[in-house]
Amino acid sequence: MAVLFGPFTQLVTHPEARLRGPLMDEELVVIPEGGILVREGMIQAVGPFAELSRAFPHARAGERGATGPNVVMAGLIDCHTHLIFAGSRARDYAARNAGKTYQEIAAAGGGIKDTLRHTRAASDDELLRLLRQRLDRHLRSGVTTVEVKTGYGLSVAEELRMLRLINRAGERHPAAVVPTCLAAHLVPPEMPDERTWLTTILEEIVPVVTAENLARRFDIFVEQGAFSVPAAREYLLALKERGFDLTVHGDQFSVGGSQLAAEVGARSVDHLEVSGAAEIATLAASRTIATALPGASIGLGCAFTPARKLLDAGAALAIASDWNPGSAPQGDLLAQAAILGTFEKLSTAEVLAGITFRAAAALGLSDRGRLAAGQRADFISFPTQDYREILYHQGSLKPNRVWISGSPII
Repeated sequence: MAVLFGPFTQLVTHPEARLRGPLMDEELVVIPEGGILVREGMIQAVGPFAELSRAFPHARAGERGATGPNVVMAGLIDCHTHLIFAGSRARDYAARNAGKTYQEIAAAGGGIKDTLRHTRAASDDELLRLLRQRLDRHLRSGVTTVEVKTGYGLSVAEELRMLRLINRAGERHPAAVVPTCLAAHLVPPEMPDERTWLTTILEEIVPVVTAENLARRFDIFVEQGAFSVPAAREYLLALKERGFDLTVHGDQFSVGGSQLAAEVGARSVDHLEVSGAAEIATLAASRTIATALPGASIGLGCAFTPARKLLDAGAALAIASDWNPGSAPQGDLLAQAAILGTFEKLSTAEVLAGITFRAAAALGLSDRGRLAAGQRADFISFPTQDYREILYHQGSLKPNRVWISGSPII
């Protein structure tokens, strides 16, 4: 039986907004006293509540959310996180604020290798507990789909352990969890060079991932001190031949990653803080999604992704939290997206698109991110009567209700 939710003070969506390029706020569809008709977890219709009530008189009444004003939009999608880890990098944070660079901290034994030591030492139960806590916090903030990367195991056994734990957490959590294998985060300390490790991933990790269906996405950090463009190209093309989706950490401290991502047809390239005119033009001419990670810019005190220039050039822009223990420990997607919007002069429509349907596209998902017929019934309610208040409060206004597949979760 169909279930009719509403009426909501405002229902906000982008039912037909394009994937690429700039968006004006006038392109948002704002329905006063709106309703959502849901059947078997999918949206069947969206429109004025009174009209839907007349058109579907036999629909069962759904929960109306909290009393008082409420603005409803699609559930948020975080398309880039590193949520499975143990330990803290507060020492690194203090060192950065005292003037040390990311690379200097790593050379002194901090950085990713510090998290590597703590994560390897943690039990399965401890890692699952920490991951579920972070997923719960994201869900309370309105994030209904979460990508989670490995990358803090950096051995065959540990990377497979991370993937299995991510899948276990996803099986029991209300939010949709999308696992990504980032075994190519750094060269492990036990490995002699990058090509040896990348070959090991292809020969020893990939077959198990395929056999156990642990992930359909692979990522690589293309950067000085991580993986070179030539080695990454061979690795990504080998994965592409095996049918995996690709994504790249690129252009964070030096360029090269975005050009490679476009060349190999990656779903997305994430970071882009140092992307210049050539890189922006390449991404605008490609099908690769540009993903801004404002949390890393805040955490490292560096420039934001040139989001405005990317959009104006015609690129597709997603926004993700990069929640991780080192460069982006805050983990608040909505707050980070609002701050990026202020610094990069993004419209409300562009910011909301970046954390909903454009983020879904970065994950290769076409069934969520919009309140429209045929989409998953993942939606969230804010206790306000004006949708512009959501970003105006820069993340301090949190959802009071969350529905996943039409079922109330919070």
